[in-house]
Amino acid sequence: MGMPSVFLRLATCNLSCTWCDTKYTWDWQNFDYQTEVVELETSEIQQKIQAFDCSHVVITGGEPLLQQAELTHLVESLVAEGYTFEVETNGTIAPLPGMLGRIGQWNVSPKLRTSGNPSVKSHVPSTIEAFTRLTEAYFKFVITGESDVEEVCALCDWYKLTPSRVLLMPEGRTPDELQGKSEWLSGECVKHGFRFTTRLHILLWGDKRGR
Repeated sequence: MGMPSVFLRLATCNLSCTWCDTKYTWDWQNFDYQTEVVELETSEIQQKIQAFDCSHVVITGGEPLLQQAELTHLVESLVAEGYTFEVETNGTIAPLPGMLGRIGQWNVSPKLRTSGNPSVKSHVPSTIEAFTRLTEAYFKFVITGESDVEEVCALCDWYKLTPSRVLLMPEGRTPDELQGKSEWLSGECVKHGFRFTTRLHILLWGDKRGR
């Protein structure tokens, strides 16, 4: 958090979280695909990334691993130029071999029951286990209340996740919402040994797209 980064946000998602703040990437009942999505060739994306004076890229979505077959060449090419990458994923799709070793950090965010997704879709044990074996993977959970913390603790026990790899982030789309949950949630992190994180862009700029 706090590192200057180029964000590559990809469309479509295989989940539908009730509190999602980027529904314009997948909710085509309420957003217009033609308005929200720009379709580009890999070479065009690479040129747009290279136009920034910044060599750290965060690939997010949507669920970016739905398009990882197409991403592999982009990542490989830019890594050769000295770029570093993070990928934000919901933890339901395992990374392909071509992505492994080229991503500096995997930000895995499994969705809890309060996300509104059926567990059969949001919880894929084999994929979570695959990510636990990657030393570059960290697990970030969006927290709406106490039941979420209890669920995170149960998942950590089941997958034998060390607390230092687990980050808890308050759900919220305004600075007031985040600050209202942060004192309580930071206390829970201290209690369980988890790491606390927040939504820095919301605190700085509010819920504005493109910041």
